[in-house]
Amino acid sequence: MTTFLASKRFRPPLLLYRLINSKPFSSQPQFPNPPDNWSLDTADSTSETISELKFPNLTPGPDRLPLVSTFELQNQCDDVDDARVIEVLLGRKNDPVSALQYCNWVRPLTRICQGRDVFWVLIHILVSSPQTYDRACNLLVLFVSSNPLLNPSVVVNQLLDSAQRFGFGLDSRAFNYLLNAYNRNRRTDYSVECFNLLMDRNVIPFVPYVNNILSSLVRSNSINEAKEIYNKMVGIGVAGDNVTTQLLMRASLRERKPEEAVNIFRRVMSRGAEPDSLMYSLAVQAACKVPDLAMALDLLREMREKLGVPPSQETYTSVIVALVKEGNMEEAVRVKDEMVGFGIQMSVIAATSLITGYCKGNELGKALDLFDKMEQEGLVPDKVMFSVMIEWFCQNEKMEKAVEIYKRMRAVGITPSSVLVHTMIKGCLKVESPEAALEIFSDCYETGLAHGFLCNKILQLLCKQGKVDAATSLMRMMENKGIELNVVSYNNMMLAHCRMKNMDLARSIYSVMLERVLEPNNFTYSILIDGFFKNQDEKNAWDVINQMISSKFEASEVVYNTIINGLCKAGQTSKAREILQNLIEEKGCSMSCTSYNSIIDGFFREGKTDSAVLTYREMSENGISPDVVTFTILINGFCKSDKMDLALEMRREMKNKDLKLDIPAYCALIDGFCKKHEMQTAVSLFSELQELGLVPNVSVYNSLISGFRNLGNMEAAIDLYKKMVNDGISCDLLTYTTLIDGLLKDGNLIFASDLYSEVLALGIVPDEILYVVLVNGLSKKGQFVRASKMLEEMKKKDATPSVLIYSAVIAGHYREGNLDEAFRLHAEMLEKGLVQDDTIFDILVSGKVEIDRVS
Repeated sequence: MTTFLASKRFRPPLLLYRLINSKPFSSQPQFPNPPDNWSLDTADSTSETISELKFPNLTPGPDRLPLVSTFELQNQCDDVDDARVIEVLLGRKNDPVSALQYCNWVRPLTRICQGRDVFWVLIHILVSSPQTYDRACNLLVLFVSSNPLLNPSVVVNQLLDSAQRFGFGLDSRAFNYLLNAYNRNRRTDYSVECFNLLMDRNVIPFVPYVNNILSSLVRSNSINEAKEIYNKMVGIGVAGDNVTTQLLMRASLRERKPEEAVNIFRRVMSRGAEPDSLMYSLAVQAACKVPDLAMALDLLREMREKLGVPPSQETYTSVIVALVKEGNMEEAVRVKDEMVGFGIQMSVIAATSLITGYCKGNELGKALDLFDKMEQEGLVPDKVMFSVMIEWFCQNEKMEKAVEIYKRMRAVGITPSSVLVHTMIKGCLKVESPEAALEIFSDCYETGLAHGFLCNKILQLLCKQGKVDAATSLMRMMENKGIELNVVSYNNMMLAHCRMKNMDLARSIYSVMLERVLEPNNFTYSILIDGFFKNQDEKNAWDVINQMISSKFEASEVVYNTIINGLCKAGQTSKAREILQNLIEEKGCSMSCTSYNSIIDGFFREGKTDSAVLTYREMSENGISPDVVTFTILINGFCKSDKMDLALEMRREMKNKDLKLDIPAYCALIDGFCKKHEMQTAVSLFSELQELGLVPNVSVYNSLISGFRNLGNMEAAIDLYKKMVNDGISCDLLTYTTLIDGLLKDGNLIFASDLYSEVLALGIVPDEILYVVLVNGLSKKGQFVRASKMLEEMKKKDATPSVLIYSAVIAGHYREGNLDEAFRLHAEMLEKGLVQDDTIFDILVSGKVEIDRVS
């Protein structure tokens, strides 16, 4: 690094006096202007190469040296040392063009831009004349691109040092051109550092250069840093121009602080500024988001009167959408008519919002009139608009009109999503029109949407609605279309008949499945057994069980527990226990501890705590000793029933029987106290299990971490996480999800991001819950760009985002004013086969963007 200590030959006393008594480089009350030929396009362009730098084409004269090639220079002039070059340059300091041509002759540009004294002397000379401003600017751009790792503080010191040693005045233009060079090389971090260095030295940057930094920071969502830069400028009495104001307003909108954007606009107006159309448009968007619709309408009028031109389609659309969300359809229509009156075509977004507003107001006729008028005026509805119309007509059971619009959609070549087909079929079935449903499904097959999965979903829908005849017709069509029926298809039909209490047909479907050599699965037997029990047909239920046993089907525990679980769900755990006891007696089997455990657990699921306790006592009276699992079920049941005193009593009884609590039992107790927010007791139990030599598993840690998270004590939660890592206990997805959720709520985005990176590094696949936590947490902390990346990350991993995740991202785009992207994601969601809920409509239509469904 160069210093101010150098040879005295270049430091005349007058220069030393000036440096010792230095004043600010610029005392101008506003931003200085850049070169006359400077433009935003130039400032935002990429770094120029050596061949792109344009130097004056000067005619050689007696004091002009001829231009030669770089190759010749390297062969002729390499022996000219820097001292000699600097001496000649200083002799021509009052003739910058001559100095530039001399350098071009004596040194290749690649060597000049290495940052040695020759380069800085040349820069000081070039910034002394308007004729060579652009040359200095371009050379600094080349210098920055050639020295990407050179810190701005070093460069600024070199500029200062060279000015002092070689007798130049401290021209702020050189520093501003350096700031511009970092901007043009897309080095926002260096631009910010350079800006701060200039401010420390009382150099006032040019306004376009500051705006470029602000623009880069706003685009990267570094809003706080952008505001710091602006506040520093305001602190010295410089407020910027219209572009500065626009950038600050955009920053506030990105932070979802429309009130702040409105206040910025009002402050600028109070200073007598003359806003342009873009500033007005941003102010209108901000007013719509506050919402302050009176202000938005006033700004629309003021914009027309002051600028003499109507607002843009986008501005009008923002107001229309905001008015519809407020339920002010009359004013929304008036604004739409005003826009059309100026010859501005209504956007699809505005039309969709108005149509949805009519639909929500149960004015389907007006919605249909607007829809028809749009088509007549040449505005082609998109898939979203068609979907909105169809879904609302289906919701209002106007299936005839819904089918008509569906056919118009197909006529213009728009392929419906599988979700829309599902909605249409569901609507047709609701109005007792299964023929229409099958017709739509047939059309769906022609478009290639009728795959086996969709067929089974439609079949499941028909079965759930009790449309058994339609379901039977669908099965026939599947066979005719070559779509293979599988066990799932038959299971759905059996389930439908069971729900209709037509067990004879259910059993006949079971027989057909066997005839077609399809192996029943556990779900098949569970459906039939559960169906017979629910119909109080115990004989046939046991017939199915006996048939299952005789077929030597290797049933899982789930099948054997279906008898108990099915009756427990129907509130008949006692009857299930009686049937099981009879079965054991007929088979000569004795009641096992495991069987009692299942029955006790069943009573707890029904909330019959007393019955569970009686069963436990009966178990002991019958000479069957309860095991650790029994006590674990009891402790867990009491904890879930909020009977912690009984849970502790079971713990004492275990000790009396010389049974040691195992990890699941401790986990149940710890989890119970954590949910009651009694963390002191939970921590005490945690210490106890460790003293007994038990190793806590991830479930124990998860309960404790979740308990501290719920109390907002993330420090204790993080300490537990560190202990897990130190003890070699692998964190699971729930651990990371809980920690990330708490950290995001606590505002610790950096640690949360580190943990998410750890999840990916460990090869743990994030699930929907984690993505929801990330999307909601980042969105609420103003990190919407990062939240949007979560959605893209899911899609890259071929993971289908849930409706909740789409809702959060759509809400973010809506807050940002990105209405096109919001509706595009809505259409994408429908295409992926996701069934939208009221939240999506609230976001796109009513503007309710509060997404918080993950605790």
